[in-house]
Amino acid sequence: MATPAYNYDEITARELKPSLFELDGISRESIEAHYKLYQGYVAKRNEILGKLAEVDLNSANQVYSEVRALKVELSFALGGIKNHEIYFEHLGGDGGAPDGPIAALIKRDFGSVEGWRADLKATGMSGRGWAWTAYDWDEGRLFNYLGDTQNTYPIWNATPLIALDVYEHAYFLDYQTDRSSYIDAFFNNLDWTTINDWVSKYQISIK
Repeated sequence: MATPAYNYDEITARELKPSLFELDGISRESIEAHYKLYQGYVAKRNEILGKLAEVDLNSANQVYSEVRALKVELSFALGGIKNHEIYFEHLGGDGGAPDGPIAALIKRDFGSVEGWRADLKATGMSGRGWAWTAYDWDEGRLFNYLGDTQNTYPIWNATPLIALDVYEHAYFLDYQTDRSSYIDAFFNNLDWTTINDWVSKYQISIK
């Protein structure tokens, strides 16, 4: 039995900001290759939702079924879309020390900018795919979270404000296996204005 549950619109990949092609320490070639991966996630999201609209729900099975396979891979594709849209959107700035509301949040919850940066870098060095600075709405504070793939270790009711991609595709063209130097370059290109806009949009309290 097919399901009518997946009435959906196809989406298209967001365009990159011109400033992403002029980053300090992350090459245009690397960004262009990275963007193609993001476009692939968008295409797979559309494809999977199309297949889910036709799948037989009565065939669902936890060991193996088309429903299970499609649902699992949808979570991976959507994670790839959402993570990369944050990643690309908050790069292209001058990096350096944060200012405004995000600076106040970081200092409140990590003690200092240096403490936050050291912890996020260590999280990125420890992860296999992603590290995020996210605001936990239940605890009312920032945490740095680790993710091994696009769809592992989600923290419910937490909103990511900084998304550090540490898959090898993010840095291998520029740094080979030197992930540490890539993470430093990531920090040097953060756009704090964009991040502060998110803090304001989400109405995150800094008290």
